Amino acid sequence: MAAKAVILHAALLAAAAFVAAPASAQTNDPNLTQKQLDCLDRTTAAGGDCDKDGGARNGDATPGTATGGAVFLPALIVDLFPNPPAGAAPQTPANGTSSSNGSSTTPPPAPAPSGPVTMPQGLNLAEPPRAIAGEFVPDEVLVTVGAGAGVVQQIANSFGLQVRSQRQSLLLGATLVRFGITDGRPVGVVLAQLAADGRTQRREPNHIYSLQQAAGIVNYAFERIALDAKQASGENVRVAVIDTGIDDSNPALAGVIAGQYDAMPNVPIEKRDHGTSVDGLIAGVGPLEGMAPGAKIYHARAFEGGKSTMDVILSALDWAAEQNVRIINMSFVGPKNDLLGIACWNARGLGMVLVAAAGNNGPKAPYGYPAAFDGVIAVTATDAKDGLMPQANRGAYVFISAPGVEMVAPSGAGSDVVTGTSFAAAIVSGAIANLIHAAPNRTADDIEKALAATAKDLGPKGRDNDFGYGLLDIKAAGAAKE
Repeated sequence: MAAKAVILHAALLAAAAFVAAPASAQTNDPNLTQKQLDCLDRTTAAGGDCDKDGGARNGDATPGTATGGAVFLPALIVDLFPNPPAGAAPQTPANGTSSSNGSSTTPPPAPAPSGPVTMPQGLNLAEPPRAIAGEFVPDEVLVTVGAGAGVVQQIANSFGLQVRSQRQSLLLGATLVRFGITDGRPVGVVLAQLAADGRTQRREPNHIYSLQQAAGIVNYAFERIALDAKQASGENVRVAVIDTGIDDSNPALAGVIAGQYDAMPNVPIEKRDHGTSVDGLIAGVGPLEGMAPGAKIYHARAFEGGKSTMDVILSALDWAAEQNVRIINMSFVGPKNDLLGIACWNARGLGMVLVAAAGNNGPKAPYGYPAAFDGVIAVTATDAKDGLMPQANRGAYVFISAPGVEMVAPSGAGSDVVTGTSFAAAIVSGAIANLIHAAPNRTADDIEKALAATAKDLGPKGRDNDFGYGLLDIKAAGAAKE
């Protein structure tokens, strides 16, 4: 057993270093036998029973292939979630810092990872291994637990897992735990094993999400959505933005940012353009005026290098909910994750309007989340002539269209021409801030119905998979009866 533990530890280190670690080491295929899973993981002692591609011999199955969406993460994610030597305290992005009007607070530190992990024997699958869509961290799972830290550690011991972080989630109403898998088991197998334990509530992969900016003149959005720039105002409407870091020295953001939160404080900020553009399009001032000047932006940094993970995004969402915001802008896309769906549903239940980018992955791409969740306004992008951005996702979840192609926006310390459903979502968030400023008692349901009823129909008659209900008409939506 000691020799086997050494082998497993060496395999784990090799995977973390991206050396000799094929993508097929993680699979989502629910039809594989345990022997095939062992071969794919290279954890079987009977290595001679596996072919060179990772498949089981003697007619058990065809040679192993990369069937799932698991990925070996870019350096960013490795830095986000390091796998330190036993006893070393990790850097955990879930421990954020926030500031408002110059003040700052630091939450209590997340617990350090548990010590050396002993793999329990005889773990059984409570259900077939999970088929997981989308990219995810290959050695982590997210679990919600109703009890405290003692029970969390007991679960870790029961299933041979490492506690990498845990915190109480406002929107999930439970303790969110990030467990590390240190022995190479596939994520789908661990999720299936955890399903047998009544102490766990929900079990999900730690999915990876991407910002939605396409490659990239005066802002034509005011004209296209029927918003008079001279009368536009979102004064004192609180809008949360979950995005990259920002350059708050940009003149377009002067006096705009009411509070900031860093959901990944141990990761250096390298890119600030995307978040600066989104904030500026919503509430920018000066020559690059946004849709809702006077709105108060509560900005949560949750992305670096265009990527983030589920636990980081959930931390940012919880912080946004605590700021009593009316609107949450989410200009990013990833796979379906039930934890994100619950958080969005509960935020909507608290009266917040949720706006998200539909995605820039093309007409045949799968649905993009969080946009495709019920209660989230999914925004696609159009150009100055109301033509659909070719790269836009399509589907029945698309709710409304807004300008998002080749618009001038604040970026870094200056400005840039930007394109993407990210920026169309920002236009919609700013437009909704105008509606709330004009009628503060208007509910999220009222706003959603008004947008749908008054949109300018584009494409086939009625709601369609390309344009949704059509192009946003904020003047008509403002005049619509509640």
